[in-house]
Amino acid sequence: MVTAAKWTGGRVSVADAELLVEVAGPVATVVIHNPARRNAMTSAMWRRLPGVLDRLEADPAVRALVLTGADGTFCAGADLGDLDELLDAGDASIAVTAEERLAAFAKPTVAAIRGACVGGGCQLAVACDLRLAADDARFGVPPARLGLVYPAPTTRRLARLVGPSTAKALLFTAELIDAERALRVGLADEVLPAAALSARVGAVTAAVTARSRLSVMAAKEIIDGRADNDRIAWWHGQVRASGEAREGVAAANERRPARFPWSPPEAGPAETGSTG
Repeated sequence: MVTAAKWTGGRVSVADAELLVEVAGPVATVVIHNPARRNAMTSAMWRRLPGVLDRLEADPAVRALVLTGADGTFCAGADLGDLDELLDAGDASIAVTAEERLAAFAKPTVAAIRGACVGGGCQLAVACDLRLAADDARFGVPPARLGLVYPAPTTRRLARLVGPSTAKALLFTAELIDAERALRVGLADEVLPAAALSARVGAVTAAVTARSRLSVMAAKEIIDGRADNDRIAWWHGQVRASGEAREGVAAANERRPARFPWSPPEAGPAETGSTG
């Protein structure tokens, strides 16, 4: 399934729950699959996710990642059978580690959301760059129902996305909100009929993967606050050295698709310069 040079897809199995991975052209899809528990993330699945992401990030053929759930449900949260392990670790939990790795994934990430997107599921969706939701999606952050403290990195990421007041409302009430309200508050970027979600995800990822990888990956780092001045200077140096902009301008003038030449260095862009 995995070689030193290339991630070829497949599955990471954990008892009755698993992460399914498919690479189709430049897009990798990771499917949360635990239908007996509405795709709740088990501790083993939390542990496996960073390694899956490492391999997909290292695969030069992969230019975007889609995260979704099986059987019309995104993810109903963390498996509460593993609650003691998550409680004992606090902000150092395996769930936070997986979330942080997803947020730091160097390539664009899209959460394709149907049905429940609750607790740990919402945690993963918020860690993605874009969230496209079906009109049957439901979002919620329920730790107040369970007497839990939501992890600090997770809470801050939610507040940055939807604003402090909305984050407080979600956390204080633990209420589920529908897709249209999620769209209004910024928790979802688009809402579509369920039957149209897959096609729209395909269209968005096709557009993203047709663009300059250099431009997209640099923009993600800068927006996420992971690029200091030296790192930004490195990105500009890559534009000059690669011929990326010259190709983009030539393609626009000639009214043809651009053939952008830049590829991430073998060490990975995050390892080539200072990231702050």
